[in-house]
Amino acid sequence: MSQLTEQSVLDALSQIEDPDLHKDIVTLGFIKDLKIEGGHVSFRIVLTTPACPVKEQMETAARELVGRLAGVESVHVKMDAEVPKGRGLADKVSVPGVRNIVAVSSGKGGVGKSTVAVNMAVSLALDGARVGLMDADVYGPNVPLMLGAGNARPEIDGNKLVPIEAYGVRLMSMAILKPGDEPLIVRGPILHGLVKQFLSDVRWGELDYLIVDMPPGTGDVQLSLAQLVPVQGAVLVTTPQEVAVSDVRRALRMFETVAVPILGVVENMSYFVAPDTGTRYDIFGAGGGQRLAEQYHVPFLGAVPLGMEVREGGDSGVPVVVGQPDSPQAQAFRRVAEEVARQVSIEAMKPELVVLGKAR
Repeated sequence: MSQLTEQSVLDALSQIEDPDLHKDIVTLGFIKDLKIEGGHVSFRIVLTTPACPVKEQMETAARELVGRLAGVESVHVKMDAEVPKGRGLADKVSVPGVRNIVAVSSGKGGVGKSTVAVNMAVSLALDGARVGLMDADVYGPNVPLMLGAGNARPEIDGNKLVPIEAYGVRLMSMAILKPGDEPLIVRGPILHGLVKQFLSDVRWGELDYLIVDMPPGTGDVQLSLAQLVPVQGAVLVTTPQEVAVSDVRRALRMFETVAVPILGVVENMSYFVAPDTGTRYDIFGAGGGQRLAEQYHVPFLGAVPLGMEVREGGDSGVPVVVGQPDSPQAQAFRRVAEEVARQVSIEAMKPELVVLGKAR
């Protein structure tokens, strides 16, 4: 009868492959705290994101494979996650405690970019990630309203602003620093300074993801963010119609110019299903986001249908992923968040390339 050893357990677990990183979970170093006490085996599987869509399948496979070994009486598997710190250019200054910065951008306004950013951030927090949301849309900072925090004011700890928190997400926005309806009229260097302050003068704490809701277009804020800190990647939001898609193409090329990876494309307001008849209507056309992703060989992160639930959630300050979690819109946002987390992990786990003294 063969003896139960750590190596025999690891050999069994090496049959499980991460579908994104294309290596087995033992080689990737995911197995932690392996213990064998008589016939009782316990270990942790530490994934690269708490939003992993296949963690339940991995847990089941691990329990079954180890359970088949001779001498095993019980198997205890704990699923855990440690989000890897994103790579970045060597001349960029990281934000203390922040592991990955993700920009959410669009080429034009009116495509629901902030809605996507808010529901994506809250979805990641619901999955157990530590999430911050920086509202860099200084001309239309409405994220606090969408999170029910429109009247909140940040505290000051020493010389740092403390983010307000809503639904497990740490938030900073110009709307909570400059309340009221007065417009903010700033350009160029002042905008650069505002972005820098939001990054360096805010006590973000330990975050797995800092989601940055960008203003629409390809202007100063986008360039400032790319110049100041290592952005792990950009999520591009569009509607299916060509007018929106053509603007997103410009945003995509802008991020490529400043060496920010494209994590993928989200098609928002993708279609509408009439609640009384179940008939689907492609109000803004069909498939524009997916065609864009295919054209530029970037991931398609998902399609989010139109629905009153999303608008009602934004107006009431209760995001649809919280207020109506079983709705098709909420489920679509949860899948988008999972896909974004996957792409961040894939980017972070890529080997670094050193070019002209800079890590890529």
